[in-house]
Amino acid sequence: MTQELQPILEKIQREGVDKARRDADKILSAAKAQADKLLEAAKAEAAKLAETARQDADSFSHRAEETVRQAARDTVSHVEGAVTKLFNNLLLSEVNTALSKDELVAELASEAVRKYLEGNTKVELAAGEKLAAVLRARLANDAAEGLEIVTDETTGSGFRVSLADGRVEHSFTGAAVADALAKQLRPRLAALMKQ
Repeated sequence: MTQELQPILEKIQREGVDKARRDADKILSAAKAQADKLLEAAKAEAAKLAETARQDADSFSHRAEETVRQAARDTVSHVEGAVTKLFNNLLLSEVNTALSKDELVAELASEAVRKYLEGNTKVELAAGEKLAAVLRARLANDAAEGLEIVTDETTGSGFRVSLADGRVEHSFTGAAVADALAKQLRPRLAALMKQ
């Protein structure tokens, strides 16, 4: 009986093995299809992430470049402001030094007064106490022609000339002269700084 059973057992075994192989092949095929799907999905996700990363990097690079440009503009502006301030302070100091020489200022005031008196108008000259004394001595003859010299310590260095009963005033103080010179020199200074 064992001999009779042997072929049946072998047949059952063969059929079982074949069926197991077919089932395994199906499972393997399904697993491979699933793996292919997962691989494609992973590749698509990786491509999407790479594109997002590239866009983020481009955006960051653009913002960084713009930030650097703005920082450069701010730096140039700051340096320009600092140099202009230094220049204005130096100019004011030099003008005040020049206008501290009473003889020079007296000469300038004398010339200004003569020009204003040619217009047959009353002229008021305001200066600090020390300069006013020098101007009174120097311009005594012009007093008869309509010149009045007054002491005004707010003039600092230099002097102010008033005409038409104070309605017109020209300032020749250190600050006014330095400001006028600075307006003339600033465009040249700006051009030098831009080079």
